[in-house]
Amino acid sequence: MSIPYFREIAALLGGLLSVAALANPYFNPTAPHHTDSGFRNPADGAQPRTLGELLRWRWDATLNNLPPRPQTPTPTAEADLARIQAYQRSAPGSNAGRSVSEPAVTWIGHATTLVQAGGLNVLTDPVFSERASPVQFFGPKRAQAPGVSLDDLPPIDVVVISHNHYDHLDRDSIVGLAAKARQEGNTTVFLVPLGHRLWFENLGVTQVVELDWWQKHSVRGVDFYLTPSQHWSARGVLDHAKALWGSWSVFATDLHWYFAGDTGYSGDFVNTRARFADRQTPALGGGFDLALIPLGAYEPRWFMSTHHINPEEAVQVHHDLRAKLSVGVHWGTFALSDEALDQPPKDLLTARAVKGLTDADFTLLKIGETRGVPARTVP
Repeated sequence: MSIPYFREIAALLGGLLSVAALANPYFNPTAPHHTDSGFRNPADGAQPRTLGELLRWRWDATLNNLPPRPQTPTPTAEADLARIQAYQRSAPGSNAGRSVSEPAVTWIGHATTLVQAGGLNVLTDPVFSERASPVQFFGPKRAQAPGVSLDDLPPIDVVVISHNHYDHLDRDSIVGLAAKARQEGNTTVFLVPLGHRLWFENLGVTQVVELDWWQKHSVRGVDFYLTPSQHWSARGVLDHAKALWGSWSVFATDLHWYFAGDTGYSGDFVNTRARFADRQTPALGGGFDLALIPLGAYEPRWFMSTHHINPEEAVQVHHDLRAKLSVGVHWGTFALSDEALDQPPKDLLTARAVKGLTDADFTLLKIGETRGVPARTVP
């Protein structure tokens, strides 16, 4: 068992210790997710758990020796580095946003994936460190090594960050990616929710673009939208909800894809589908070709349900988005909650069967595995 659970403890103590909250420099009084001191989930009852609830959860888990040990290790595969490195990146100009290679996704571990589409190499929530923790001598430890090492990555064009919890935003990984880009003479753009820029700049990373929900930034013809999710943020004891969180909706010529980050179940997924309905009509190729949806960190439900979906809800997210293919991520890497590391795939099989879905609809990858995704076509 990995204790303490830094992100929960830090955030909840932060709420108690922040007597005089700092003003929110991004405050927009017309935005329901903005507050004068930070950000919030607009839905009723969607705020973080109390300190008392956190202590109750940890006490129950300790008494019951949770999470149990997994019966089987998280599946791994040897990375196809030749394929990953051979992806054809587009150059600025008349061919911007086009690719002569098949789109593909590689699961590196937890919420870290490499999506190769639209002529771009894009990383989601890169965490390559041994532990998801403020320190590397204590805290949740990797069950499996990253499927692709940071040094073996192709040139990264874009990094998207969903929020600042330690299992999604890792200092050493960001520093390493920025250094790799400089060494290669490459430019890596870091796309982040509001409130993250200063953290990056303090690390010497300046290619940072902050976005609010529904705002867009384009890179070589590929549109990246920060879209809503139901979660929260904190890295220390005094920064609870000072930075925004979100999902990502990405539109390339050959692939429309979605990355949920961390989220509880809400109406955000139906709203996202509706928001982009005009560019995903049947005549334009339909809905998201690929959705990366979290599966793990969902037990106990009384504590986790507000901010972490379970496999049953993940299948519903797939349905809400009208995704053609969903891939389950955020499982099998770090022990963050009460279910065993190998429980999410079992629960996904049950949830898929209830909805009549198959592996062709909602699938899992091995850590290190690359899966080609059919290029988007217009009927």
